[in-house]
Amino acid sequence: MDRKNIVVVGSCNTDMVIKADRLPIPGETILGGTFFMNPGGKGANQAVAAARMGGMVTLVSKTGNDVFGKQSMMLYNTEDIKTDFIFSDPNNPSGVALITVDSFGENCIVVASGANASLCPADIDKARTAIEAADLVLMQLEIPIDTVEYVAEMATKRGIKVILNPAPARALSDKLLKNLYIIIPNKSEAEILSGIKVTDQDSARQAADIISAKGVDIVVITLGSQGALIKEHNNYHFVDAVKVDAVDTTAAGDVFCGSVCVGLSEGKSILESVEMAARASAITVTRMGAQSSIPRRSELLSLD
Repeated sequence: MDRKNIVVVGSCNTDMVIKADRLPIPGETILGGTFFMNPGGKGANQAVAAARMGGMVTLVSKTGNDVFGKQSMMLYNTEDIKTDFIFSDPNNPSGVALITVDSFGENCIVVASGANASLCPADIDKARTAIEAADLVLMQLEIPIDTVEYVAEMATKRGIKVILNPAPARALSDKLLKNLYIIIPNKSEAEILSGIKVTDQDSARQAADIISAKGVDIVVITLGSQGALIKEHNNYHFVDAVKVDAVDTTAAGDVFCGSVCVGLSEGKSILESVEMAARASAITVTRMGAQSSIPRRSELLSLD
């Protein structure tokens, strides 16, 4: 199979996770159970997911010159991810995320961006050779929006397809949206982009119409346990979620995005790619942690 190059531009963090019966309310202290540390960050999660699904992946990111950054680099190398353009920031620490997970698998996350916030267009220029040799570029929003826009414009000018997972949720410029081939928001992110409250397939379709009218070729709205809606030009598809018992939803969206990229890189249609992604993310939510929960391609057969 002729595998195509996937470049992921985004964040890498170290996740510090506590499992508790429920999420605390403001001002409340609760006693939790298990604590563990796990490599995370949306960019890194998506890169690891794509690599484990069989993609040829380069990660463009920034870490601090600290133990967390060094550990991250070692882990990415073991995943066969190209790390030539993971830069070290001498002034800022590596990104850290504090995560609480309840007994239903729902989570609450606060991120200290650290070095991720200093990944700038000058760094992107150093990675230009890798980006311009890519077939697909995947990004998220845990790095500065100016950097995201810079990459999207650079790639689009070269005819490279840009895929954006607009998380964490925020408003996006029409200029950025016009430079996207695919956008993959969840319900809350789709609501911010469209003004439509997304609760079901019908409202997801309305939101997808508004988002695609801003210039994005394909809109994929993930609906959690309800599945995913695809708007491909004037065609709509709906992919059911795979039914599993969720223990932790951390990284499920990242696995979905990374898997979609691999499907497309192998010549699959967007529908086939989303179907594969739904299977991969279903396995992810049955496990604790971010990168520790990401399945390998061979594991998708376990859902047959």
